[in-house]
Amino acid sequence: MKLLEEKIRRDGVVKTEDILKVDSFLNHQMDVALFEEMAKEWKRLFRDCPINKILTIEASGIGIACLAGREFGVPVVFAKKSKTSNLAGGMYKTQIQSFTHGKTYDVIVSEKFLSAEDHVLIIDDFLANGCAVNGLMELVHSAGGTVEGVGIAIEKGFQGGGDALREKGIRVESLAILESMDPKTGNMVFRPQPQQS
Repeated sequence: MKLLEEKIRRDGVVKTEDILKVDSFLNHQMDVALFEEMAKEWKRLFRDCPINKILTIEASGIGIACLAGREFGVPVVFAKKSKTSNLAGGMYKTQIQSFTHGKTYDVIVSEKFLSAEDHVLIIDDFLANGCAVNGLMELVHSAGGTVEGVGIAIEKGFQGGGDALREKGIRVESLAILESMDPKTGNMVFRPQPQQS
């Protein structure tokens, strides 16, 4: 998605070969107009899928998932990283290792909000090694639901998570895929995107 790539080039900050800072528009301050365009693109890409629910993980995926939910006309569920006192009843649980934070989280979704009838689109802001997506897929499978695909804002292609998921037959649609980043120059190389159909 050229609009997102241009925004990353203009406002993203390459901290290291692995870390891209996009807090000015994606995961701290949010560019809602950009989110709307991203949601429209995911709707176009997944237009033939019977999606009736969107799943993300707190916190950075929630904003983009909400705009996608509005575009698809479906509810958005987010996996919580800790159990709160107001969650009652059964839970689907898994563990997810965060590349960014370097720690493992227990994540949960109430059994009320995922079921075998659900056809789920997973949405997240970043895809690096694929741990978060694999954990979210595990939650959907625990409920007996179907993962229709994965929508990612920014994929770090050089970390291999997206390609590993694709090799397993998972449909991954990333709106921008970085092949490399140079913290000395700030240069970023993006994987060419297929032409829109």
